[in-house]
Parts: sequence; structure tokens; C-alpha cells
Amino acid sequence: MIERVDDDGVAVLTMAHGPVNAMDIELCRAVAETFRGLASDPARAVVLTAGGGSFSAGVDLKRFLDGGAPYAEEFLPALADSFRAVFDLTKPVVAAVNGHAIAGGCVLAACADVVLMADGKGRIGVPELKVGVPFPRIALEAMRFAVGETTARRMITGAGTYTAADAHGLGLVDEIVDPGELRDRAVAAARAMADDVPADTFAVTKAALRREASERADRYADDDEAVLRLWSTRATDGWVAEYLARVTRR
Repeated sequence: MIERVDDDGVAVLTMAHGPVNAMDIELCRAVAETFRGLASDPARAVVLTAGGGSFSAGVDLKRFLDGGAPYAEEFLPALADSFRAVFDLTKPVVAAVNGHAIAGGCVLAACADVVLMADGKGRIGVPELKVGVPFPRIALEAMRFAVGETTARRMITGAGTYTAADAHGLGLVDEIVDPGELRDRAVAAARAMADDVPADTFAVTKAALRREASERADRYADDDEAVLRLWSTRATDGWVAEYLARVTRR
């Protein structure tokens, strides 16, 4: 589900979970477990990428609809936990976005320190509101941290997706890379952060930069109760089913 290759101190993690790496309970738990384990791992930096043509198409909506409210109650905490595990890791993290990064896939990338995206037809963005579901609090904080208050608001309420070039203009993507060079460029970027700054200095600085976002996520964790109620409602009221039908007809 998550394949690991070590490259001279850089842990290269490749999500390999179906054709588009859709986020379900199992993938979310695997991401959280892997990143929490990296805190005490010898790896000095991390690259997160994916197999196939997509980084992640976001939440597995078919699985969500099949499971209904009971699935939502188990899935939403796992989704939030996966974001938090990536966001909180104090080692350098580079997201190598090899294709579409939609909804949860976009948030997962935004949790990294550096986002590289392959040049091509891949799109990135957060259309959750069109799907009919609100963000877990940590997802809001990760997006705000990645692109700033104003851009995050526009991206979230606009619920659109963007080309790599447009995402670069928004500050969500740091660099657009030739697809054939993406992995090597991501490893080089991760290694440079690890080599150029003492690990403890990087860790303390990264934690300080993210502290306010993390504290807000903790302070307003009760917001996720309302989020879960709406996810449970959307599982059965037809909105998500209609959205899924529309996008799969395109």
C-alpha cells in the first residue's frame, strides 16, 4: 500500500493503492502509521509520491457511499489523522505530485514542506464543497498554512481544481518538473534540506512555524463533530451520489 525505498538517507514513499490512490480507511491508516514511525526512523528526510498516473484522487467516494454513516464515522478520524501525521513530522517532507491531486490528495500534498508537481495534464485542488462535505479542521489549517489565508479561502470556497502552472501561481506548488525527472528532483530537494541544516535546528524551526496551525486544529477540534454529522448526512441524502455520477460521466 505504501512502498518504501531508501535513497542515501531519504525515505521515498510511494502510495500504491488502486489505480488512483483513492483515500479509504486503509490508506489513511497506512499514511498515519508510516509518518508517525518516521519520527524515530534513521531517515533524515522524506519524499511522498505515488504510483500510476495520479498522486491521489481524494476520498474513495464509492466506498463512502457503500458504507454509509457507519463508514463515515470510522473514516473521517482516520482521514484527519493521516493529514496530521504528515503535517506534524518535523523532518523535511517533499511531495512529488505525479498527477491528479484532488481533494484529500491536494491536502496531503499541502502538508509537506515542498510541493513539486509533474508538468502535464494533472490537476490539483480542493473541490470538497461541491462534493457536499466540509473539511476536517486539520485540512483547513494545512491549506491555510500552505497558501495563506486569502488564497486558501478562495480555493476552498471556489472548490475548483488547477493546472500545475496555475497552482504554482497560487503558491501551492513550489516547482513544476518534467515527469521523468520528478522523483530525482524531489529526492535532491529533500536531501538538500537535510544536508544544509542541522536536523535539530530544522525540527525546532518547522515545529515553530506550524505551531499556530496545530494549536488551532487542537483548539477547534470540536468542529469535527459538525463535520462528521454532515458527512454522515451526505452518505445517504443523494448529494454525493449525484456528484459522483456527474464527474464519472465526463
